Amino acid sequence: MQKMKSLGSNSISNSSGRLSTEENDDEEISRLAISAYQAKEEEIERKKMEVKEKVELQLGRAGEETRRLAQIWEELEVMGDPMRKELANVRKKIDMANRELKPLGLSCQKKEKEYKEALESFNEKNKEKAQLVTTLVELLTESEKLRMQKLEKIYKTKNDLMTCMYMHFETLTKFIQ
Repeated sequence: MQKMKSLGSNSISNSSGRLSTEENDDEEISRLAISAYQAKEEEIERKKMEVKEKVELQLGRAGEETRRLAQIWEELEVMGDPMRKELANVRKKIDMANRELKPLGLSCQKKEKEYKEALESFNEKNKEKAQLVTTLVELLTESEKLRMQKLEKIYKTKNDLMTCMYMHFETLTKFIQ
């Protein structure tokens, strides 16, 4: 580039007599420019090839890694397969147990309701029985009281009769004597 500037300045200052030198200089400048351009193109092409090689190398590595990952994935699936079957069997058993539990739960709830109703009825009857027993005790106590009163009355009447008879007997005995 430096050479091109110096050649260009020479041709401007020597414009009077050296036309052929100028043409030679122009040709040389053109050749230099072309060779600089070609060198740049070659440099670009060389870098392009390097990048292409690096990309191809990385793509190759990526392909290898993809194959390795696919292989590992297959191995994992093979390893997980027996567990999946076991899990599916266990899930089926759980579903069956749930299906069996549902009617049993409903039956249990129904029986609990029946039990509560029967217990409530039992408690009501028990309460009624307790009231009747209390009434019976009261009636028996009243009856016993009335009977005792009658007995006392009868006893008193008997005593009065006995006293009266005794008096009559005495009067009769005195009279007989």
